[in-house]
Amino acid sequence: MTPHPSAKQRRDIPTLVKDSNLVEEKRRQIVEAAVGLFVRKGFHQATTREIAREAGFSTGLLYEYVSSKEDVLYLVCDSIHREMEMRLREELEEGRTPLETLERAIESYIRACDRMQDSILLIYRETASLNGESRGDVLEHEERITAFFERILDEGVKAGTFRLHAKKSVRLMAHTIVVLGHMWAFRRWYLREAFTLDEYIRHQSSLILGEVAG
Repeated sequence: MTPHPSAKQRRDIPTLVKDSNLVEEKRRQIVEAAVGLFVRKGFHQATTREIAREAGFSTGLLYEYVSSKEDVLYLVCDSIHREMEMRLREELEEGRTPLETLERAIESYIRACDRMQDSILLIYRETASLNGESRGDVLEHEERITAFFERILDEGVKAGTFRLHAKKSVRLMAHTIVVLGHMWAFRRWYLREAFTLDEYIRHQSSLILGEVAG
């Protein structure tokens, strides 16, 4: 398996605190508080005072770690993408066949989508609220997640395991896999009534593997 790229450097967000570990810890609390609030009220209706209260901070303390509500939304988007990338990188281990790698990556990815389904919905709903630079970073993260699946599929084609010989077919299949994970969040009002998570993973994995290697 070819090496994966390192995670993209996060856009610099101003902070008054010099301790980087403390900044990471407090921003994680802010993100966890903001996700629920943004989902319930929407980004524009939620206030920084409410975010601070949900996180157990004073408003003044919140502003030591971020400079605006938009910074918080960017951190929320960055957090979900970084977790997705981390879980997918864990599946790019040496010694597995491309088929095994793809199957495990699909399962890991959909399980991550299940855990972060509110965050996924939030990203789709509120990304337009970010400025151009931040929105570009979010979209680049989406491309990097898709690229993990492209890399796995490319390796399978090289090994003669997968039959997607046109590059655009590989790319389309990678995007399809990503959307299937998101669909568990988008269509949960129906899917959770019809399938368990394990059943959904099994059906979608079978669909993808049958298409690329059947």
